[in-house]
Amino acid sequence: MAPEDSKVPDVFSYESLVHAVAGAMGSVTAMTVFFPLDTARLRLQVDEKRKSRSTPAVLAEIIKEEGLLAPYRGWLPVICSLCCSNFVYFYCFHSLKSSWLQGHRASPGKDLVIGIIAGVVNVLVTTPLWVVNTRLKLQGAKFRNTDIRPTHYTGMLDAFSQIVRDEGAGALWNGTLPSLLLVLNPAVQFMIYEGLKRQLRMGIHRELSASEVFVIGAIAKAVATTVTYPLQTVQSILRFGQHRQQAEQSRLMSSLKGVTYLLHNRVRKYGVLGLFKGLEAKLLQTVLTAALMFLIYEKIASFTFKAMGLKTPMSSRR
Repeated sequence: MAPEDSKVPDVFSYESLVHAVAGAMGSVTAMTVFFPLDTARLRLQVDEKRKSRSTPAVLAEIIKEEGLLAPYRGWLPVICSLCCSNFVYFYCFHSLKSSWLQGHRASPGKDLVIGIIAGVVNVLVTTPLWVVNTRLKLQGAKFRNTDIRPTHYTGMLDAFSQIVRDEGAGALWNGTLPSLLLVLNPAVQFMIYEGLKRQLRMGIHRELSASEVFVIGAIAKAVATTVTYPLQTVQSILRFGQHRQQAEQSRLMSSLKGVTYLLHNRVRKYGVLGLFKGLEAKLLQTVLTAALMFLIYEKIASFTFKAMGLKTPMSSRR
């Protein structure tokens, strides 16, 4: 009984809450700073007929055609979704890690497994938020692809209501399959990040410098993003809701065929490089955002533990 009882406080602990809040605050701040880059990335992913290839050119087009504030369209729902998503992910990751390790040494394999489990929980809980914010972010955009149908949502609640009414509740989980496959992205990111942290500390507990945190955060995200980018493109298209799935099939089979079709169609039209359309914007945005997010997260967590007179949890030292 004792070993089982001892794990409960690890799952519901103050330390996990600190990590979750710090991660959420770091992600919100970083995304706000680099939000226009995410706007450019999303346009390149879903608007296949857009000619501009470079991020600055896409942003210049958006501002010219839609106004100066257009790159920040959909900021609020994205920030709300990101805050919830990162809170759930950081909380699950650190609570699972502290429960599983229980005095054992951390390893890249354990970090990867914990990251995947945390990612699955996060996807199942927060996908409806991401579906809605993708629709809102692209609402009112001027697309080159004339097949894309305009949407008319007045806000997050109205978007939820219209999607459920017109497409069914299941549409709120559009893109769940590629999202579940994409749990490898944060899992690989955290595995590399935690591994590099252990290497830099070399068995001696010390706080990493701001530049060290920024660099290893950037490296971890760059690798994870490049490996999983084709699935991220499919995920964006499915969340946007313009790709129609066959109603007579089960949702799982329809999702599998949808992912396969979109990947094959992209390669057929644009070649293998078509799978990586928008990667420049994505790398620029996501690497800088992740690096800044990890930096803010580490500083907030460290400051909070010191202010409360607590030592850094053992799970984060290994």
